[in-house]
Amino acid sequence: MQTNPLYTHKSIRKYKQQPIDDETINKIVDAGIRGSNTGNMQLYSIVLTTSDDVKRELAPAHFNQPMVTSAPLVATVCVDVNRMSKWCKVSNADLAFNNLESFITASIDATIVAQNMALAAEEEGLGICYIGTTTYNPDMIIDVLKLPKGVFPLVTLTIGYPDETPALTERLPAAAIVHKDRYVDYSDSDIKALHAEKEANPLNKKFVEENHKENLAQVFAEIRYPRQTSEAFSERLVETLKKQGLM
Repeated sequence: MQTNPLYTHKSIRKYKQQPIDDETINKIVDAGIRGSNTGNMQLYSIVLTTSDDVKRELAPAHFNQPMVTSAPLVATVCVDVNRMSKWCKVSNADLAFNNLESFITASIDATIVAQNMALAAEEEGLGICYIGTTTYNPDMIIDVLKLPKGVFPLVTLTIGYPDETPALTERLPAAAIVHKDRYVDYSDSDIKALHAEKEANPLNKKFVEENHKENLAQVFAEIRYPRQTSEAFSERLVETLKKQGLM
């Protein structure tokens, strides 16, 4: 049986009320810090939240998903050009970070950190859940975590000892993802064939039925990620990036 967390990841949303010891947390953080990054600038910071009060303050930003308050640890991995900017300033060095290129660079760094932390946590017998709402309400998270200019929340992980054993979530086959030498675009028949197993999944078929849609794609496009909502979140994201001095 495959036990490597690279191949057995499951999103855990229910946690035992068992604290994580400092040594384990430090190992998880160290794994994140050792991740690859651009130019060894480390344009990220990690905010570790264990306070029940602060988790309750964070919850509305994440649409009050229960795991935000029930997990013993909430890790918010942030884009951070603040630290590097201040180092350059005190060192009489002029390096500009208020641009899209720097934000993308720092976002890649922060994402690698988060993934390393997730793998390290799972290696320690912990469960994690990636919270996709972090960039929906970044201004709320900035206020709660008191993030200064140059710092932007990008990825949130809830971490704790699992109190559930969910099944593996389906994934598209490698043939849908991997292109050899050059990108080969998909025909309509390719798309249908590559998504057939996903659409036949009983749980996904249930989603379609419950939402009174014709197919799974309509659930994604019209229920989970409707155009109007995505555009509103995008506008909020850009406004917050400007406010934080990142654009």
